Amino acid sequence: MNRFLGAYNWLTRPGAKLDKRQKEFLRDQTFHGNEIVPNTRRMCLMNLFLHNVGELDGEPLVARSDALITEPKLKVDYVLANPPFGKKSSMTITNEEGEEDKEALTYERQDFWETTSNKQLNFLQHIVSMLKVDGKAVVVLPDNVLFEGGAGEKIRRKLLESCDVHTILRLPTGIFYAQGVKANVVFFDNAPKDGRVHTQGVWFYDLRTNKHFTLKTRTLKLDDLQDFITCYNPENRFDRIATERFKFFSYEELMARDKASLDIFWLKDDSLDNLDDLPPPEVLQQEIIEHLEAALASFRDVAAGLQRHD
Repeated sequence: MNRFLGAYNWLTRPGAKLDKRQKEFLRDQTFHGNEIVPNTRRMCLMNLFLHNVGELDGEPLVARSDALITEPKLKVDYVLANPPFGKKSSMTITNEEGEEDKEALTYERQDFWETTSNKQLNFLQHIVSMLKVDGKAVVVLPDNVLFEGGAGEKIRRKLLESCDVHTILRLPTGIFYAQGVKANVVFFDNAPKDGRVHTQGVWFYDLRTNKHFTLKTRTLKLDDLQDFITCYNPENRFDRIATERFKFFSYEELMARDKASLDIFWLKDDSLDNLDDLPPPEVLQQEIIEHLEAALASFRDVAAGLQRHD
């Protein structure tokens, strides 16, 4: 919802001279989305309508469906996405006694590179499938997507080959996900399926090391992103300059890393020299849990792969 409205506000910013046809296209044909929860979908549609996007009696711009089930019918120019929490897709099962349990849900799609129950990896593959040949995507993803083995490694390698993954913004802890969970913004462009490797290298911006934000008392603001915006150089992203926090890694360097990991740091963490300045115990334990769950998920993917080949 916020991504729709943010894009709308930018397209209608002061000085933007949209003619009548462009305004109608912006209102009726620009935004498309999915929401599986009925009340959330209704709230989203109402909010869009209040901002002059969509019509009350027209075709809803936000469909109510599980976006991961089938290959998308509509190809788009841009995807701005923050996929749902949680690494595992699941469905609720009610037994004869009325007890509920969650069963892991694996999506078997011919257009996916790998079959996995990892929700974040499935959404990443789905987003690639949504893009036109020259489409562009900006996706918020947790750290495990950058370092997981098994299906995670295979999907990263295919993403770097099939798309131009050009920028990764390493976000501070707890900004998009639960406390202690680290996230990134991954920027990539789709490319023709011509058998060539399309990622020449990735620029990483570290907004995490020695940065401290909270969701209430020290929130992340636009001013905190200004240096990243300058380094990104949106007018010409092919003309960039490395800085202390902005560094380029070539495709060859990335492929040579263990599991083609994109979980990269180079700045010195000052807190490591001061044991009194370590993150809170709940943050440390969440990081340990994340890495253990990622390792367990990798083992499950390997086991599932072995079963399929039996």
